[in-house]
Amino acid sequence: MIKTVFSISTLVAATLFASVSANAGDPAVERQALMKLNGAATGVLAGMVKGQTDFDAVKAQQALNVLHGAALGFGYMFPEGSETGANTEAAATIWSDRAGFDAAVAKYISDTSATITDMDSLKAAFGAAAANCGSCHKAYRTK
Repeated sequence: MIKTVFSISTLVAATLFASVSANAGDPAVERQALMKLNGAATGVLAGMVKGQTDFDAVKAQQALNVLHGAALGFGYMFPEGSETGANTEAAATIWSDRAGFDAAVAKYISDTSATITDMDSLKAAFGAAAANCGSCHKAYRTK
């Protein structure tokens, strides 16, 4: 099981690295790749929480670790000058309310730093992280 999770994680990381490397220097493209990775990890966690897939503490922790790793990079993925391009969905409020955005990122870093040991700890961690995603997307993302 751990070998499978490691293999999947390695494949996802390699894919993300290839995507980001091919577009290095374009923060909008880089953060879109990061958000796609977040979406995949969120899907793993949501499936377990909803009972669509069996709970697996190792997979859940790995998926939460993906979210946490992404969270650590968010503060750097939105530099001045990256407000447009690559069909970005980043709202101008990221730059006009940088303190609020940075606070949301700090909260997301905290929310995704939990340890998953059982379904209850998964639900608590996922609930906090998902609520943070939703509020950040509402305030700092355009549709």
